Parts: sequence; structure tokens; C-alpha cells
Amino acid sequence: MSDDARHQQPRITGTTRLYAVLGDPVAQVQAPTMVNPLLARLSRDAVLVPVHVRHDQLAAVVTGLKAVENLDGLLVTVPHKVAVRRFADLESPAVQLSGSANVLRREPDGRWHADNFDGAGFVAGLEAAGHRPAGSRVTLVGTGGAGCAIAPALLAAGVDHLVLCDLDPARTAALAARLDTRWPGRTTHATRPDVDGADLVVNATPLGLRESDPLPFDPAGLAPGTLVADIIMKPRETRLLRTALAHGLPVHYGAPMLESQVALYREYFSLDFPQGQ
Repeated sequence: MSDDARHQQPRITGTTRLYAVLGDPVAQVQAPTMVNPLLARLSRDAVLVPVHVRHDQLAAVVTGLKAVENLDGLLVTVPHKVAVRRFADLESPAVQLSGSANVLRREPDGRWHADNFDGAGFVAGLEAAGHRPAGSRVTLVGTGGAGCAIAPALLAAGVDHLVLCDLDPARTAALAARLDTRWPGRTTHATRPDVDGADLVVNATPLGLRESDPLPFDPAGLAPGTLVADIIMKPRETRLLRTALAHGLPVHYGAPMLESQVALYREYFSLDFPQGQ
């Protein structure tokens, strides 16, 4: 994307269509800086805005936004990806398998459809960087909304074995049970990061959004050559990735996961079609 495209400002009019990205916090979201230039480049009379929503206000905010007639869709980030699912009338297979959603759109009949592109975006970004997960052993730390989406995408990409790690054993066991219906015997789960023999370790927790956050796992215990990936996009280089680099380990940043999703958003919201169709 050119610098000119990145700095195009949306022209807001009385006919502008709205999209919102929901999160808590929301200052770190990168979707507006990627999606708004796309909307401008496609000559769409539309804008994506960040909306800061506390967990206890999610129902009130989503219900209100769904009543806004010129709102066409929602993007969803931490910590709302699991909870937002209940506001959808229709769900994609990705949502049903992961148990979470990161995008909703208004259908022509007024119903709301939920999908989840986190997993597809993460794997696409990983492969674009030259890291093919097929045949590897992966430890996934965090089975919240993003982790639940990344797990099935990794298995679909041919990961040999996936270890799911989360402090909530019930949540991890529920995800493992869903995955076993499609990929039997290829997952195990633990309450602490189990990195023994891992070729790739992924941080899918929010730990790293703040500099004061503890490490989600200690890269010092990883074997040489183990790839450390973080899905956090801002800051670009989290404390985890800095620590991994200091130990000579290869790293994968968070931004490619979202960058790879932009094309999926474009198709999902039919942005290539004339407005109003």
C-alpha cells in the first residue's frame, strides 16, 4: 500500500455507511489504519471507527449499534470475541468450531451473520513470512477468542500436534473436544505453557499489550530455532518478542495476521460490488 493511500482521509457525508471495531482496550487496534485506506481506494462512502466497550457494557453497545440503520458491520477484538457471538443470528462454520467471532455483518434481511478470520489470517501471515506449519509441533498459549480461532486453522494447515495452554482448564478442554470431532488425537491441553519439543510457540493472550505485563511464557526454555509468534500488533515488538530475539530465537510479529485478513474483510462485506447492491 502506498503512503498516499495510507494517509487518505475518509470523506464523511450524510450518506456514509458505518463500521465499528469493538474492544477493551481499543487504543491498540490497527484495523482503522488498514481498512479506511482500502475503503477510500475503492471509493466507498464508508468509514471504520474504534469503539471502546467495557465487558459489562457490551450488550448495551452492540444492541444500540445494531439499531443504527447505516451500520453495516462490526469488527471485534479482545476481550469480546466469545461474548459477541450471542448477538448473531447466523454463524459460519469457523465460529461454530472456534466458539468465537471477530466480525459481524448485517444481512439484506436485517439478520446479523458472524464469522471469524483470525485463524485464517494468522496462518496466511505465517506462511507469507516463510513459516509453513504443516508437520510441526505447536504450543498455543491462550484459548480466548483469538486462540480458539487460531487452533483449528493450524490443524487445518497440517500441524502434526497442537498443545493448548490456558489457565482455564474448562475452556481449554471444551476447545479440545470441538477440535477432536474434526482432527481426533492431534491436540492435548495443559494449564501451563508446555513447550517441550515445540517447533512454534504462539502467544494468543493479551499479555504484552502493556510493558508491565508478565511474559506469557519464558523463551529462555525453548530449543534453538523454535519460532516465537505473538498476535499482539501494538506494540509491534512486545516484551516477549524482544526476549526471544535476545535468546537468538526467530520471531513472528502480530501485524501480518490482520494484514492477511483485510482481503477477507473485503470479500465478506462485498466491498468490490457497487454500493447499495
